[in-house]
Amino acid sequence: MRLDKYLKVSRIIKRRTVANEACDAGRVSVNGRQVKASYDVKVGDILEITFGTKTVKAEVLNVAEAIKKDDAALLYRLID
Repeated sequence: MRLDKYLKVSRIIKRRTVANEACDAGRVSVNGRQVKASYDVKVGDILEITFGTKTVKAEVLNVAEAIKKDDAALLYRLID
């Protein structure tokens, strides 16, 4: 699944266009390197997203095309 779609489906970022813009601006990295929105997300990848001065780090636990809003948090695990 594309990175921008994964960020939207997992609800880490609410809109796919915002996720796409974050990737284009270089604010998203996977496994320590900056990637484009078309990057293919796999289980075990470590995502790092920068929101202003705050950085969110998450590990991909599952990849699903569609998931209920309540179960979206099951797709990833936040890392401190």
